[in-house]
Amino acid sequence: MVSERGLDVLRVIVHDYVASKEPVGSKRIVERHDFGVSAATIRNDMAALEEEELIAAPHTSSGRVPTDKGYRLFVDRLADVKPLTSAQRQAIEAFLGQSFDLDDVLARTVRLLSQLTHQVALVQYPSISRSRVRHVEFVILAPRRMLSVLIAETGAVEQRVLDTSHDLDAELVARMRTVINELTVDLPLADAAGALAGVEQRFHAADRETVRQVIDTLIDQIAANRQDKLVMAGAANLVRGEHDFTGSIYPVLEAIEEQVILLRLFGEMAADQHGVSVSIGRENASFGLAETSVLASGYASQAGSTARVGVLGPLRMDYSSNMAAVRAVARYLSRLFGES
Repeated sequence: MVSERGLDVLRVIVHDYVASKEPVGSKRIVERHDFGVSAATIRNDMAALEEEELIAAPHTSSGRVPTDKGYRLFVDRLADVKPLTSAQRQAIEAFLGQSFDLDDVLARTVRLLSQLTHQVALVQYPSISRSRVRHVEFVILAPRRMLSVLIAETGAVEQRVLDTSHDLDAELVARMRTVINELTVDLPLADAAGALAGVEQRFHAADRETVRQVIDTLIDQIAANRQDKLVMAGAANLVRGEHDFTGSIYPVLEAIEEQVILLRLFGEMAADQHGVSVSIGRENASFGLAETSVLASGYASQAGSTARVGVLGPLRMDYSSNMAAVRAVARYLSRLFGES
């Protein structure tokens, strides 16, 4: 059983190790922190922490570093999640407030979060299977080439260029735009493809092949928008902190490239009392990320679905500051989409 002072010792070991990257010894703790006890007493506290597998000695060093279990206890009981400074909050609003559509918002989000935390930043596209079609637009680019634009209620925009087997007529394109919008606007994406079945029969026989080509492309766009996707930035931060990993960093880089893995991990993480989900070390082993920690928080989209935004990095990270940044960005995204 760890005493209250022992928990305080664990707290300073985590803070000092994150700041210095060096194992923390009892002498250093006594010199830097006002515990009011001798180094021998602190060594006893550290021995109790080591017995509980909360800290460990790397190699032959006299200092100690937190273990996965130690970081977990720190996050669950000891982390003090401080609000961001007013300057940081203003930076979030100024940078993300310049965004024009969903893709731009999410791209800016990961860039900003990566800069704030110095970790890999991840943001999940909102699941829009329950979202509705806002508008469909067609633009003639060449006699037999057209741009098809699908705009969802969430602000997601899916564009495709298609080549047709016959020359495009402006009147035909305008009629397709009118008919397709009448059939799909305000329908959930999950139902929109079905509403387009047989629509070519509304057109002259000579135009039906072209209409079918356009409809097939639009159905592909709808299907693409119903898939979960991630945006990521800051992978270079992992490389810069390569010394935090005991083995090669390349398996970690390969794992984070697999969006399915990260989406599944996001889906299994439960939020804590701070509104942030934290998965540490061995808790991520089944995902090939046993030497990383993942912090995530949910944000609400206009369609009412919830997606995740978060960071991934080594076990030695500033959990308190990173949790505050993730939570603040998630709250801003919810507010931003709620107003759109």
